[in-house]
Amino acid sequence: MKNWIAILVFALTSALHLDVYAQSLPDFTELAEKHGGEVVNISVTQNVRQDAGAMQFPGMPGDEQMQEFFKRFGIPVVPGQNGAPPAEYKTQSLGSGFIISSDGYILTNAHVVSEADEVVVKLFDKREFKAKIIGIDKRTDVALVKIEATGLPKVTIGDPAKLKVGAWVAAIGSPFGLENTMTAGIVSAKGRALPQENFVPFIQTDVAINPGNSGGPLFNLSGEVVGINSQIYSRSGGSMGLSFAIPIDVALEISNQLKSSGKITRGWLGIAIQEINKELAESFSMKNTNGALVAGVEKNGPADKGGLEPGDVITKFDDKPIVASADLPRAVGSAKPGRIVPVEILRKGSVKILNVGVGEMPADASDALQNNKPASKPEMNRIGLTLKELTVQQRKKLNGKNGLLVVDSQGAVAQAGVRHGDIILGLNNSEVQSLDQFNKQLLGISVGKTIALLVQRGENTLYVPVKIPAGK
Repeated sequence: MKNWIAILVFALTSALHLDVYAQSLPDFTELAEKHGGEVVNISVTQNVRQDAGAMQFPGMPGDEQMQEFFKRFGIPVVPGQNGAPPAEYKTQSLGSGFIISSDGYILTNAHVVSEADEVVVKLFDKREFKAKIIGIDKRTDVALVKIEATGLPKVTIGDPAKLKVGAWVAAIGSPFGLENTMTAGIVSAKGRALPQENFVPFIQTDVAINPGNSGGPLFNLSGEVVGINSQIYSRSGGSMGLSFAIPIDVALEISNQLKSSGKITRGWLGIAIQEINKELAESFSMKNTNGALVAGVEKNGPADKGGLEPGDVITKFDDKPIVASADLPRAVGSAKPGRIVPVEILRKGSVKILNVGVGEMPADASDALQNNKPASKPEMNRIGLTLKELTVQQRKKLNGKNGLLVVDSQGAVAQAGVRHGDIILGLNNSEVQSLDQFNKQLLGISVGKTIALLVQRGENTLYVPVKIPAGK
């Protein structure tokens, strides 16, 4: 009897736990019903020109066999005369977007429509419209398009700042062309910086995002859009639980500029920066790794005119704290060109405030430096570098600066990442004057200490931490 009572109590307890667990899970049905109509499917057509003889393979099987071969692997072939494709053909791709105003303005990703010759928007009610591209910003991957329609259902905008890690979110889009597909997950991280994406503090989620989802909305549980699904990390091409969305406030700021002027104006300082790791902090006698390390300053640029120097650590910009280096491009980019802003820096252990004029970011980067391999090979110094003085022509490319060309790199310095063709511009907070001066300065540093080499590589400069090896 006691056993039966125990079994009954266990069963009731388990059922109660399951009921509580079920009640704690979110219900996305209302979100799908109310907001699915605000999401659109975007079809992009691109005209591609190709050499008429590019697909001819002498000695290969006949045209019909070749076409069957390509069809098996899903590769479209449009044959022309003698089996060659025509000089021009069309390719199609799919993406997603969402309506931000009832008169037809739609947000999507720049990479969805940037190469398009024709953009067709398909609404939830199956109506199709040719869309006009209002503007594209590749730096943030945001695009604004417009269709000629009125009375459209528009999204409600949320506040990404209120979004918490662990919160439930949902995406609606057209993965692999499957329209109005909803997937759900949680916020994995906020303010995520990705390589080559310095202007966007991404929202990271584990929502299943696949090709075709790009440009679609990320919703919170209140049905508000908090982001644009933009990128995934994947080794297979499909979802691996690492997806990234552009915060909606960033996207709307871009879209407002695109709508008013068709282009984006950003603040610019003309500096190269890098993250401060533990070794670099030690070499600069810093107590922590906060800030953005200035690795290079463009001559006659806004930062140069404002007094910034390589080796400075920017800790505040326009009274905004710079904790990580990724914070700086966002702060500078949002500053209006022409403004004079206070910049707090740490220079050789002292805190300074500089008043720097913000410039306007140019469209293209400057030309890269190219270094020729020298004929002679001097002796190796104590950290494993073989260096040579720059030629007159090489110094001209550096705007007259002194530097030392890396002929060879071995041991600790090679492991740190310095390689042949790099140019050494400085050691810690001192600029390079000559080969003798540099090597003598190295000899005065104790074994085990970490130094910071300022290295020019192509058009970029960065600090590389190197520990002085024993026995040198």
